[in-house]
Amino acid sequence: MVTPSPSTYQVALRLLARRELSASQLRDRLTRQELPPSEIEAAITRLRRERAVDDARTALAYARQAAEVRLRGQSRARREIEALGIDPATARRAVAEVFDEVDEESVLERAIAKRLNGPIRDRAQFRRLYQALLRQGFPPDRVAALLVVRSEGNAAMSRFPDPDC
Repeated sequence: MVTPSPSTYQVALRLLARRELSASQLRDRLTRQELPPSEIEAAITRLRRERAVDDARTALAYARQAAEVRLRGQSRARREIEALGIDPATARRAVAEVFDEVDEESVLERAIAKRLNGPIRDRAQFRRLYQALLRQGFPPDRVAALLVVRSEGNAAMSRFPDPDC
């Protein structure tokens, strides 16, 4: 077994001191610094053994931030966690755990409030909001229902918008 040189291990620790990284992210960053692949793998193995690198913890932290700060829905949070190089099962577990604690409906309400001040003025604004919230990973039926409530009383929005939003 190759023992990582102190420099590879120390570089990895410096990277982890700045922020929580998945093993895949750490590997990518160390590779960009043109460190020997065998030393990179040895350093990551050691850091995993020491629990300094833990993909489940990273996924959970990212899911919490996605829901509470970035106002993302479950599907977008899961996709973004998988993009960090974390396996899909771990990503699903982390998102499920966070959204058991945080109500997705309240996150959606906050996302709408952030984008909207007052009622929805017209169909074009409805469509823009609907599409933006879908991209944020919220379920289409909940987005439509909450946006319809926000547009009630507006004569320009007298019926449910076109289904091809």
